[in-house]
This record gives sequence, C-alpha cells and structure tokens, in this order.
Amino acid sequence: MAAMVIEAFAPDMTHFEKGRDFAAWLGLVPKQNSSGGKIRLGQTSKMGQRDIRRALITGAMSRITGHARQSSSAAPWLQDKLDSKPKMVAAIALANKIARQIWAMITKEENYQPDQTAAA
Repeated sequence: MAAMVIEAFAPDMTHFEKGRDFAAWLGLVPKQNSSGGKIRLGQTSKMGQRDIRRALITGAMSRITGHARQSSSAAPWLQDKLDSKPKMVAAIALANKIARQIWAMITKEENYQPDQTAAA
C-alpha cells in the first residue's frame, strides 16, 4: 500500500538531495531550533504529504504490533526505542527510517535487501 501511495503522491526522488530531505518533506523529522552550536530538536513538523506519512506510520505500527504479538524482539535500535519511548514515537522513528530506505532504493535503483543481522 505504501509503495502505491508513494508512487502516486511523491515527486521525483531526484529532487531530494538526501534521504533526510525526503523524510523532512514527509514531516517525519523533528523541527530543528538550533543556535550557537546547541542542537535543539522539537516535535515532528507534520507539514508534508499526509497520505504518505500516514501509510508509513501505519506500516511501522503494524511491524511493532507484530513483534509484540509474536513476543519476538525487534531490531536492536528499535527495541531500545520501544523500551524507552512510547510506541507512537518508536513508530515515527521507524517510519522515518523506512522513508530514508525508500529514497535510497529509488535513487540508486536497487531492490530491497533485508538486513541479515536483524533476522538472526
């Protein structure tokens, strides 16, 4: 579903210089209020394409719920998020990561390669 939504609503991925730019366009990265070398990150902006963002967050929540239902541990970085943050915050972080992976796959014209260390 997310792939169809991205294909329908997202602009050409070459317009974005890096994956973070695409994730920022979607509204999945925190607002940055930095000054004097001190980095301050706030809430996610939610200013981007709502349909794509919703599809990615729904997919991320589905993955988190699947790990909880199967009583299996997620990837180490995601498990750390789940242990220390609310589920929705972890889902947005996962959606951000998925958006960056999608940008990389499209711009490099590669197929999805699952991480073998996460599956082990």
